[in-house]
Amino acid sequence: MWQLFLVSLALSIIAFNPFVESKPRFDVPLKPHKTSADRIREHGYPAESHFMETSDGYVLNLFRIPFSPKLNNKNAQKPAVLLQHGLFSCSDCFLLNGPDNAIAYLLVDAGYDVWLGNARGNLYSRNNTKISRYHPNFYRFSWHEIAVIDMAESIDYILERTGEKNLHYIGHSQGGTVYFVLNSARPEYNEKIKTGHLLAPAVFMGNTTHPLINIFEPFTPYPGSKGERILEGMEFAPGNKYINRVLDTACGGNVALPKYCRTLFSIWSGPEGLNINRTLLPQIAETHPAGISTSQGIHYIQLKHSNRFRLYDHAKQNMKLYGQQEPPDYELGNIQAPTYVYYGLNDTSVNWRDIERLPDFMRNDSLKLMHLVPDETWGHIDFIFAQKVKETIYDMVLAYIDQYEANAKAGGV
Repeated sequence: MWQLFLVSLALSIIAFNPFVESKPRFDVPLKPHKTSADRIREHGYPAESHFMETSDGYVLNLFRIPFSPKLNNKNAQKPAVLLQHGLFSCSDCFLLNGPDNAIAYLLVDAGYDVWLGNARGNLYSRNNTKISRYHPNFYRFSWHEIAVIDMAESIDYILERTGEKNLHYIGHSQGGTVYFVLNSARPEYNEKIKTGHLLAPAVFMGNTTHPLINIFEPFTPYPGSKGERILEGMEFAPGNKYINRVLDTACGGNVALPKYCRTLFSIWSGPEGLNINRTLLPQIAETHPAGISTSQGIHYIQLKHSNRFRLYDHAKQNMKLYGQQEPPDYELGNIQAPTYVYYGLNDTSVNWRDIERLPDFMRNDSLKLMHLVPDETWGHIDFIFAQKVKETIYDMVLAYIDQYEANAKAGGV
């Protein structure tokens, strides 16, 4: 993992160094970049690419699979579903397992209108109409802003274009974090979510043992530390077309750098990965790591230190920002949307002990399910890229969504 970070950092320095000649001195035939829309169309499905500007100027790229060619339901009114990726990831993660196993295709073939979100700062959402990407403030955000601005306004955008009053939500890892933040901090959005399905959601972090957090935790030993002040608000695992294309080219076909390619998995899974569909490695390398703000990672490290689920700790600025010395906790009791949580025993990022604290903070009528995968080897990234993810997780998620829709048609919702 740390090898990948160093390779990415070195390539980034080369790519952005103003003293390096604009034309590279080597000629490597790099594979062209494919977007989520390209991947969807390659499998014979219709795809739309939407660009939505947030209230603070970030331009988010949302992708849509509006109907299924198998169902001939182009003109039918369909329930909407929003899929939201985790840290270091992007909309591609819900597509790479292919039509037979990836949740995006399973949903659209079940009759749903599928939308794939992208958080600010990742490779699909790196523009802002008010400031340059290279402005010092461009990456000065955490997953709090992704939740209360990006997710809220993405939901509104989708509902306006589909004519639906509410939608189903599926989030992995950080995609689960932002669900809990949004519905806690802006409780009016509970009414806009039919069901929320959180796959290994990162909420409480006191027991996390992920190597990436262990590596960087010493540099940010407490809120407001010198290391934290230096590191926050920057792009982490710097990405650009050269980095991803080099990694992609190296990992595809005859693998040129197998040791470094294998480390791609440990960005999410650490020492996990027993269930991963490893044939996906070349496709994952095409767009991962997708880019985040260092403040997102620092915010998670703060949660580990405090063992609480709360807003970003700005240290000396807390009194000015929050009116108190310590950042306030997110009010999980505000969550009213039907919430389903799925988690694993072998997850180094989101420890099962931390997940099982949720019922103590949430309403009984909102927390509908706490599903611990019985497979003791099931880890964090298995919820996206495991070989048996369909039968282990997705069939269950789809069954609950179908059940909700059936009850709604029968007048029970």
